[in-house]
Amino acid sequence: MSDHSDRSPVAAAQVEIHPQAIVHPSADLDTGVSIGPWTLIGPGVKIGARTEVGPGALIERDTTVGVECTIHKGAVLGTDPQDLKYRGEETRLEIGDRSVIREYATLNRGTAASGVTSVGEGCLLMAYTHVAHDCRLGNSVILSNAVNMAGHVEIGDHAIVGGLTAIHQFVRIGTHAFIGGASRISQDVVPYCRVAGSPAKLYGLNSVGLERRGFPPETRTALKQSYRLVFMSNLNVSQGVARARAEVELTPEVEHFLGFIASSERGVTI
Repeated sequence: MSDHSDRSPVAAAQVEIHPQAIVHPSADLDTGVSIGPWTLIGPGVKIGARTEVGPGALIERDTTVGVECTIHKGAVLGTDPQDLKYRGEETRLEIGDRSVIREYATLNRGTAASGVTSVGEGCLLMAYTHVAHDCRLGNSVILSNAVNMAGHVEIGDHAIVGGLTAIHQFVRIGTHAFIGGASRISQDVVPYCRVAGSPAKLYGLNSVGLERRGFPPETRTALKQSYRLVFMSNLNVSQGVARARAEVELTPEVEHFLGFIASSERGVTI
């Protein structure tokens, strides 16, 4: 069991470790952490206050889990990256506060390329999702069942990815994007937009999501104008971006929308 000699007796007593769990002596468990039976917690693991780790989970090594997270049965966190270039270098996995990792999800540590795989705050990763090495998820991201990510994927805040979706390495998914289930994502997904299919196609702005999240009407109108100029005019994408910059009110959201497109290295899903 973990060594809590550096904590007060009261704090140590508030950590619940099932007798059939194994916790490495170097693991750091904060006040109110609960560890279920048959769970293995390895070296260099830090778990924040009031986080619950269910039965049969594995947090292999060098992983930080935030406060008030829930790790469900059979989840596997902090394992070596599935990358033939990995040579045992020290890397990490970081999970933000109040995130939920459901059954049998697998999250690998990073490689020397970035050193870390990270999941933001308030995320929900449903059963059988896979977050590969060097991926970065923002805050309040939802991955539905069996989403599979290759390495170096970036997902912006509040994005939602439908179940059984495969995401190619180095793809970026913009903030507030929505991806339909069973999609194949091989190019960047523009912020505030909807895509679906295999191969994926663009299906307009995520209008319902933007309204539900409280974006004001003038912001939604500016994004709609930008979308039409870039993707629904007789201009190519670069010309559409330039035209939108000249004609549309450059709110922060429009700036982000256009800047994301202009900076894409893989090209955007259209």
